[in-house]
Amino acid sequence: MSGGPPRVRAMNSIREPENKEPEKPATKKKPTNDKQPPQETESNNRSKKKCGSGKFVVLRQKSMNASCSSYASSESSSPLSRASSSSSSWSRGRAAVRRNAVMVRKKQCGGGGENEVLVGDNSTDDFQLQIKKRCAWVTPTTDPSYATFHDEEWGVPVHDDKKLFELLSLSGALAELTWPLILNKRHIFREVFLDFDPIDVSKLNEKRIAMPGSPASSLLSELKLRSIIENARQICKVTDEFGSFDKYIWNFVNHKPIISQFRYSRQVPVKTPKAELISKDLVKRGFRSVSPTVIYSFMQVAGLTNDHLINCFRFQECTTKGEARVKDDYLEAKTKVKELEDPIDVGLSRAVDD
Repeated sequence: MSGGPPRVRAMNSIREPENKEPEKPATKKKPTNDKQPPQETESNNRSKKKCGSGKFVVLRQKSMNASCSSYASSESSSPLSRASSSSSSWSRGRAAVRRNAVMVRKKQCGGGGENEVLVGDNSTDDFQLQIKKRCAWVTPTTDPSYATFHDEEWGVPVHDDKKLFELLSLSGALAELTWPLILNKRHIFREVFLDFDPIDVSKLNEKRIAMPGSPASSLLSELKLRSIIENARQICKVTDEFGSFDKYIWNFVNHKPIISQFRYSRQVPVKTPKAELISKDLVKRGFRSVSPTVIYSFMQVAGLTNDHLINCFRFQECTTKGEARVKDDYLEAKTKVKELEDPIDVGLSRAVDD
């Protein structure tokens, strides 16, 4: 007590200023809706900070909650409703696959040249997606015109004289051009050489065709242009002798395509003994630009030999077309023989009756 009275804090240090207004209660009314907004958890806050966008996380969580709730409701529903929902989802999945296949197919047709082709019929419910392989030399960087040529023409047996003359001429042009360049200029070839009609082409003037500045001069050299006109004249002679160029050229393979059955592209030859034989006979008849290499290319494209690789989807198709043609020729020959034999049988029966 001798130490003096206890220290007392000054009242003015905790007293509020006189001019300060009293705090008013909050006048904002709370929402009357019974549903309260979801409280954000600590994990949500961390995810917001981590993603940098709170809206994205909240929307994603809401969608997940909605999907979970829909899944729970479907589980609690009857088996009939579950079956109907599963069937509808299955149909939607099939429709999505169908649309994707069509889009991929369109993309391939636009870009062209892939060694795998997606094939499917999207007009029916029984949609099936099949991957068909092309020959190995048709790569993703192949020109679309050559890919289409491979899928539609290359290796198909040809028996039309105009078509055979065209393919022989284009095969001879391979000495100066490639297949993609030839196919891109194919319409010019057909205009210059009158749709490759041997009779019309044989009447063309060689000097006028090979004149500098003419449309034909932009295609091939003068030597190649003259050889096409000369070959047309020789085809006319062959037609007079054999009835058609088709009969003459297919006689070398007994009117039946040669099935090579190669597995790898390195097995495909540049020429064969059969091509050398045909080349020699053509040269004797006055044909030009018909080396064994050119003739073998002509045999491949005209279907005299089926050099599609065995894993290519065109191998079996070209083989089937060749067999069908052989069968038709056999039936036609059998019919002609029967027509020749009928008069003899009629004469014999009359002689027996007499």
